[in-house]
Amino acid sequence: MINALGAAICLAVAMSAGPARADAPVEILGFDDLKGWDRDDHAEALAVFRETCPDLDDPAWSSLCAVAETQDNARRFFEMFFRPVLIGGSEPALFTGYYEPELHGARQPDARFRYPIYRKPPEMVPGQPWFSRREIEEGDLLKGRGLEIAWLDDPVDVFFLQIQGSGRIRLTDGTAIRVGYGGKNGQEYRSIGQELVRRGIYKPHQVSAQVIRAWVRRNPEEGQELLLHNPSFVFFRELKRVPADKGPLGAMNRSITPLRTVAVDPDYVPLGAPVWIEKGGRAPLHRLMVAQDTGSAIKGAQRADIFYGTGADAGDQAGRVRDRGRLVVLLPIDTALAMLPEG
Repeated sequence: MINALGAAICLAVAMSAGPARADAPVEILGFDDLKGWDRDDHAEALAVFRETCPDLDDPAWSSLCAVAETQDNARRFFEMFFRPVLIGGSEPALFTGYYEPELHGARQPDARFRYPIYRKPPEMVPGQPWFSRREIEEGDLLKGRGLEIAWLDDPVDVFFLQIQGSGRIRLTDGTAIRVGYGGKNGQEYRSIGQELVRRGIYKPHQVSAQVIRAWVRRNPEEGQELLLHNPSFVFFRELKRVPADKGPLGAMNRSITPLRTVAVDPDYVPLGAPVWIEKGGRAPLHRLMVAQDTGSAIKGAQRADIFYGTGADAGDQAGRVRDRGRLVVLLPIDTALAMLPEG
């Protein structure tokens, strides 16, 4: 994910940093209600918060950003100027994970590298439906137009690169390029994991990115048809100014941080806001993150995608995450109080 919906659109949403949708139940909590709050590294979370805070121009946030730059006690800063807000009532959160893949590719196609990743075609209008994945991959809509950024050696890698939204590609000449989200075709995202469950091939708890990859590779014809079940198609852009030691760009057009960045639904959670995560499962996670990204499949007040980093190990960790828990947004005090129903 990056599961991103478009940096310009999402940045505009982030900069408004307004309250969540009016139809979502809201409850203001105390910091003592946050499990593990006193054991987190608040200074690390504050450093990540500072990365994107300058992009928030709402007065309620911009004044806090100025204060954040001068703080030497991170925990006190969050407790003094924010209130924890539970949005969505008793609905349990669903957490998944994403990462930045490292793949092998080439600038020119050959017998091995045959599967292209594309720049956005100039005639495509943001927000308007364009051709589906099936129409793109089975037709000639993009071929021969010079829109190819690189060619990969595995169509499954191309598909999952689109799901993640960014990646590093090691080229045959020994160099590497980085690609990030460049747009999408405006078609609805459909989960191929849910489709495997619907077909009775797997139970919900059995589905992970690794399981899907393995099934597609074991069943190449059915697997290709399964990938086409998702009509959403993502285009890329080459990122030339992101330092190698920094994470990929998120929806706020800033580098994101492993295990401190979370992708959210900006209809409910303002981009740039601190978010407290209480994730269960085999690897529980209780820590303060920052909502710096979005994703096509991330919908709802209690839905989040945790960024696990770059490379195969990060991919293994991210691919296993499908856990329940709770997501609590930290909002400026006045903003939090304004969300409460009158009376």
